[in-house]
Amino acid sequence: MKNHSKLDFHTKCVHSGIDEYEYGSVVPPIYQTSTFKFKSAQHGASLFSGEEKGYIYTRMLNPTIEAMENAIAELEGGHKALGCGSGMAAVHTIFAALLSAGDHVVCSAAVYGPTTTLLNTVMKKFGVETTFIDTAVIENVKNAIKPNTKVVYVETPGNPTLCISDIEEISKIAHKHGAKVVVDNTFMSPALQNPIALGADVVMHSLTKFLNGHADVVGGIIVVKDDETYKHFRKTLNQLGGVIDPFNSFLVHRGLKTLALRMQRHCESAQIIAEWLEKHPLVKNIRYPGLKSHPHYNVGLKQHKGHGGMITFEVEGGIEAGKILMNSVHLHQLAVSLGGVESLIQHPASMTHFSMGKEARLAGGISDGLVRVSVGIESVDDLIADLQHAFVKVKEAHLVEAEA
Repeated sequence: MKNHSKLDFHTKCVHSGIDEYEYGSVVPPIYQTSTFKFKSAQHGASLFSGEEKGYIYTRMLNPTIEAMENAIAELEGGHKALGCGSGMAAVHTIFAALLSAGDHVVCSAAVYGPTTTLLNTVMKKFGVETTFIDTAVIENVKNAIKPNTKVVYVETPGNPTLCISDIEEISKIAHKHGAKVVVDNTFMSPALQNPIALGADVVMHSLTKFLNGHADVVGGIIVVKDDETYKHFRKTLNQLGGVIDPFNSFLVHRGLKTLALRMQRHCESAQIIAEWLEKHPLVKNIRYPGLKSHPHYNVGLKQHKGHGGMITFEVEGGIEAGKILMNSVHLHQLAVSLGGVESLIQHPASMTHFSMGKEARLAGGISDGLVRVSVGIESVDDLIADLQHAFVKVKEAHLVEAEA
């Protein structure tokens, strides 16, 4: 594998994970095979014993998957990565690898809904205790740590409230108490934020989102910073079986080539739209990391290389106004997920975070009227016109008195 450490991030996106292939293939071939043939009985024995490097069975390792893993590990500044069948398969693998019965987790309250549900159901059933806090407040992290805390799990910016947690400060606190720091970096991608460089031990992404970028893959990735952790995680993933397949890995690797360009466009458009929304009379409040009104704006400046493509806001008129808004857009697609080239709009309380329950949602700052927008790469003028059309429909419903 070539060394790209001195190259610009845009160049790394194109060339990371690429090796020399038979027949001179410019892109990694798709090894769509379940198993690999051994040269001899001794060769097979050497592979199983670890004396020789190679491929045995795709659940254990596959060249197409490994190429994608190596590319993302390089972009994140990690040692190695592990491809998973979904973002939640990655989260489950992380918890299974790092936790035992009797251990304690400190977790961001504003986190992907199924992550909360996993901790409150499956992990709780196996004797793991979790404390959910606003990790954007450093004192909360200090106060939540217990003698048996093994993992501090941070999603930043938080989903969907976009609260920003200080990865560097949290890492210092956690490491002082012997806990590992895991960061869900899905909302930022390695183009905008590198948690390992800020002190985190493990980084995860839903590959489904910005890394793939085209709404046609379900997958997850775990990035670790040392070989010992990698081997432990690889063994855990092999046993759990939640691996990604070669074809989806090929699609993700292809999507990575335009990651830097796409994130640049996401950021530029989201900034313009957020500034427009902030001035709109029908917007009750808005959160976007690039707005100076964001309560954690300065923390974002310290650890972000861009402000991302996610916006959350509340419409005057409550949940009914929010429903009218989402039902009235034409260009924005009413769908869950995020990070694709197309703009998406959704209602977290009834969709992505419904499984958390209302009490947990409110504790995480997820109000009933919150609307989440994933800004795509369409014309920003077209996106604003689409939102304005929807706001007119809200006004016509006479739910609010403000002028649109």
